[in-house]
Formats: sequence, structure tokens, C-alpha cells
Amino acid sequence: MPKPGVLLVNLGTPDAPRTGEVRRYLREFLSDPRVLDIPAVGRAALLGLIILPFRSPKSARAYSQIWTAEGSPLLVAGRALADAVRPRLPECEVELAMRYGRPSLSSGLSALRDRGCEQIVIFPLYPQYASSSTGSSLEALYREASRLWNTPFLQVVPPFYDQPGFIEAFVQIAEPVLGDFRPDRVLFSYHGLPERHVRKCDPSGSHCLASPDCCETIGPLNRYCYRAQCWATSRALAARLSLQEGDWDWSFQSRLGRTPWLKPYTDLVLPEWAKSGVRRVAVMCPAFVADCLETLEEIGIRAREVFIAQGGEDLVLVPSLNAHSTWADSIAQMVRKTLGTRESAAVTP
Repeated sequence: MPKPGVLLVNLGTPDAPRTGEVRRYLREFLSDPRVLDIPAVGRAALLGLIILPFRSPKSARAYSQIWTAEGSPLLVAGRALADAVRPRLPECEVELAMRYGRPSLSSGLSALRDRGCEQIVIFPLYPQYASSSTGSSLEALYREASRLWNTPFLQVVPPFYDQPGFIEAFVQIAEPVLGDFRPDRVLFSYHGLPERHVRKCDPSGSHCLASPDCCETIGPLNRYCYRAQCWATSRALAARLSLQEGDWDWSFQSRLGRTPWLKPYTDLVLPEWAKSGVRRVAVMCPAFVADCLETLEEIGIRAREVFIAQGGEDLVLVPSLNAHSTWADSIAQMVRKTLGTRESAAVTP
């Protein structure tokens, strides 16, 4: 009997830290109407006239600061994670794919199909749901699967923003860092979204972002709300790390353009903290399961430089999950739950 397949899906990365490769990646990424949700003509004009000519060389310089001898940190971590998950799921075939760039979704599905997998578990590596990440990846995967005459049977692991294994893995990574660094405050920084994206997820049109406490609980009206899921992750991490009120906060980074994005903004919070006398800050990025441009360069380099320039003493980036053993264990557990199977005699290295 053929094994089930597991496709680990992350967002993607350029092939090299050069302007041409970054430009191709950004064109694919920002041409997605779930990412840049404006009319097609306006999207094409914005890309061709503003974003690609100016952002591509700037992003290439940023990527060059974090690129490793093995390649993109995101891709290196993704491959290591797939290698860590395989022995934990000996009853499955495991592949890695990227929504944009390589290895592509098509190649990942093909690799699993070539090994006889008829039942495939899709594991979007995005802890919190957003239409621009999870939604886009699933839409593209369904489209790829629909091209096959014999379509595979797809099952999807849902967002895991408060899943105990996910939280525990971050805690195990953070505790020694926080213990050694002894920060004055901890900031949970998430990738930002335009406010309109969050409002579009609200079927009532009247709940999300309509009141200060709209994200306190998750229910039918905000079950797809990225902000509410980020808040749930923050509360869970703060509780497990025994952080007291006033010792931590949350914010959103990586905004693009002039339209309102989710607040507060990371690049405004950190300078404000420095000016107010906060000297040592640790930043965790729980929207990213692998270290990448947004964690290593945006926070670990740029945000640290700004914080120190504004009067702070030091800022440390807590590493992401990458291929941590507890994270790999958690993935295996979530896959088995999705498949409806029990723990097998998995080998844990």
C-alpha cells in the first residue's frame, strides 16, 4: 500500500542575493492578487514602475548580508526541517516546497506522486492564517492538483498558532537566550498585513478592528483573523515564559506602501522603547518558523542598529524554530492528527 505524502510549504526565497534573481522572485510574489490585492492594471503599474526597479536592488543588498555558503537561510532551514521530520514519520514520504521560487509547489507534488502517494497532507508552515500566505499557498496547490487527471487526495494541517508543540518549541529556544541576555522587555514581532486584509476575513464586516478588544477571543466572526491569532500566540508564549504584564508587548513589521497596516509598528515601537529608557530588548518573531530576511536582516541587523542609535544598549533576536527537535516532533504529531493515525515506531534522532 502506498505511503501518504507530506508537503511542507513555506513562502519562498530568491535563488541568489543578486538584483536579477530578487527581481524575479518579487515579481512572482507581488503579482499574486492575494498579496497585492488591488486591480490588475494598478498592480502591474505599481510593480513595473515603482516596486521592482527600486526594491529589487535594495532587497538584494539585504539578502547578501544574511546569505550563507549553503544558500538562503530559509531554504537551508527548510531542507533541514524536512530531513528532521522524515525519521519521525517513517510511514510517510516528506517533501519541501515553496509558494514562490524553488523548489516549486509543482515539483513537490510531482515528487510525492512519483513515489506513489495518493493521499497528501499539506502542511503550510505559517502559524497564523492569512489569505496572503496560507490562502495563497492552498489556492495554488489546489490549482496544481486540478491539472492532474488523477487528482491526489489532499488534507490540510490547519493554523497552529496556539498548538502546544509549536509554543513549547519556541519556549525551549527562547528560555536560554532570555536567561543569558536578561532583557528589560521582550517584543513579539509579527509580519504585518494591511488592515483591509483583516477586515476582508470578517464575514460580518463589523467585528475585526472595530473595537480595542476585538481579538481577545476567537469565534465565528474572527476565526480567520490573523491579528487575533497573533494575539493568541503572544499570550501563550508570554504565559509559558512567565513574562509579567509590562515585561512584553507585540507589534507588526515589514509594512509596504502608505495604506494602514496592523499596528503597532515594530520600527516605531523599538525606538520609542529606547528613548523611554529601555536598555535591553529581546525580539521573538513567532510568525516565522524559519529564520529569513525578515528575522535575520530586518530585526537582527536593522532593528538592532536603530534601537542602539536611539539610546538602547543592546537588542538580541531569538532564533526561530528552524529544525529544532521539538518542532519536528510537533510537526509529526500534527500530521498524524490530520491523517487520523496514532503514533508509530518513529525514529527520533
